[in-house]
Amino acid sequence: MKIRSIYMASLAVGLLLGSCSKEFLEKTPQGQLGEGQVSNGEGIEAVLLGAYSIMNGNVSGSWGNYASAPSQWVFGEMTSDNAHKGSEETDQPNMNLLEMLNPNPANDNLTTMWQVYFEGVLRSNTTLKLIKQDQQGGKDITAARALEIEAEARMLRGHYYFFMWRIFRNLPWIDENTTLEESKTKPNDVDIYDKIIEDVKFAADNLPVSKIKGEAGRMDKNIAKAYLGKLYLYQKKYDLAFPLFKEVIAGKDISNMPFQDNFDVEKEDGPEALLVSKHAINPNGSADNANVGDMLSGIYAAPVSCCGFYQPTIDLVNAYKVDANGLPYLEGEYRINPYKSDLGLSGTAKTNYELDVTLRIDPRLDYTVGRRGVPFLDYGVMPGDSWIRSASFAGPFVGIKTMIKQSQFASNTVAGEAYITGLDVNIMRLADVYLMAAECAVELNDLPSALNYVNAVRLRAAKLPVKMVDGKSVANYQVKPYTTFPTQDYARKAVRMERRLELALEGHRYFDLVRWGIAKTVLESYSAFEGTHLPFYKGLSYKSYNDYFPIPQTEIDRSGGTLKQNDGY
Repeated sequence: MKIRSIYMASLAVGLLLGSCSKEFLEKTPQGQLGEGQVSNGEGIEAVLLGAYSIMNGNVSGSWGNYASAPSQWVFGEMTSDNAHKGSEETDQPNMNLLEMLNPNPANDNLTTMWQVYFEGVLRSNTTLKLIKQDQQGGKDITAARALEIEAEARMLRGHYYFFMWRIFRNLPWIDENTTLEESKTKPNDVDIYDKIIEDVKFAADNLPVSKIKGEAGRMDKNIAKAYLGKLYLYQKKYDLAFPLFKEVIAGKDISNMPFQDNFDVEKEDGPEALLVSKHAINPNGSADNANVGDMLSGIYAAPVSCCGFYQPTIDLVNAYKVDANGLPYLEGEYRINPYKSDLGLSGTAKTNYELDVTLRIDPRLDYTVGRRGVPFLDYGVMPGDSWIRSASFAGPFVGIKTMIKQSQFASNTVAGEAYITGLDVNIMRLADVYLMAAECAVELNDLPSALNYVNAVRLRAAKLPVKMVDGKSVANYQVKPYTTFPTQDYARKAVRMERRLELALEGHRYFDLVRWGIAKTVLESYSAFEGTHLPFYKGLSYKSYNDYFPIPQTEIDRSGGTLKQNDGY
């Protein structure tokens, strides 16, 4: 593995603004500098910001960062029952292999993920090394600030490693004490998960409650607590995770936090935001700090005109159906008489297609998925196939959560490239924590608490504004709270479905299915259903080693064979 030089990032004088500003990101690479040039207070702070900058999954440039996107759409959604790669079958064929769970070690998406996030690890390590040297020497930084910097850097390192651990599992642990020569041949034969927990626990113990310098995007104590709870949840240590989630939730009423605000570029850093990848269009109009990871997900037609990837599945859309009580179908009944929009129609039937306004659905569908006949942000009514590159390949639907309003283009997109936006990505938001708390409560057999957490999320969903055309609702919108969780098994299914509905297309689904141990059952069943409507997706076979992905062959070669390939690949 290659150790890169430090890419120093600095904030311009006077741009240290408050919690609702993007200037935290508007930094310019200053070239490759030696450690001696940054071994002072200002330099160490700049190197720390350089470590933060990897949160947007980008080292430099704009194109090609899709696999490392903070939204994790490639590994967390496209590989699941929620999303297709989209576009055309011949476009980005290595993504097709990932989606059908047939990756090989030469897949460039794996290399991108590995190299970008190890760059984040290395920048975090450099920060830790420099702050240690400062405290042992002239102490240009106060002891209190030094502790905060260490906590920030370790939180970042824990995050970068966790993102890689979910995908690769077997990783070499490289920290600030690892020498350059050691790093080149560090083996990946020991599970590093406890090391990740150590980093995040240190952050939870030492980060302040308030954002450092009042800057949005900084790590804080609540983020670290929620993240630590998530790490315990993956280990099924519900008794350790649950109290942390409750501490983060305490005093916060999610039912009064508008769902749609989480995906509005003008309403970022709101009360639901926790761990956020901050994005901004640079002052010179360039895209390095923008949301380049999600740029392919733009609609194919004007006014975006690129790129037609990341399309919601037919299965996901139908999962938003509700029964007569306004509750979701927990046993797959939503697949009966599936809604497919105008897929498969031709001629006058296609031209004269009319939206079924009697369709009984959870309103979150139309704030997550664009479908023909329904208003799409401020673009007008979604027209169908003209927004899609190949509906016969990847279906008739498009995503909404990665898009911004047309009226916001001037200040929040790259000129002439409206598919590159300044929209932030919520890596972890409060609803996620509510539902992780509900999951813990179920597994600890505290069903009343689980019911309360799930219903708080559903009550918020019920407040979504009705979408209308010509003064009439475009669907029979219904979402009601559960009256009871009669059994632990029922509660478990309800919580898992709620995570799908609330967090769809936010990077969680595949990892949830794997950690629940149901990925094979769910994905093979989904493939059989989806494949009857879109033939490319039929025949998916989930193997035990699909719980993770192969180590990039380029990295094994660079290590001289010290890194060992994951079983099955």
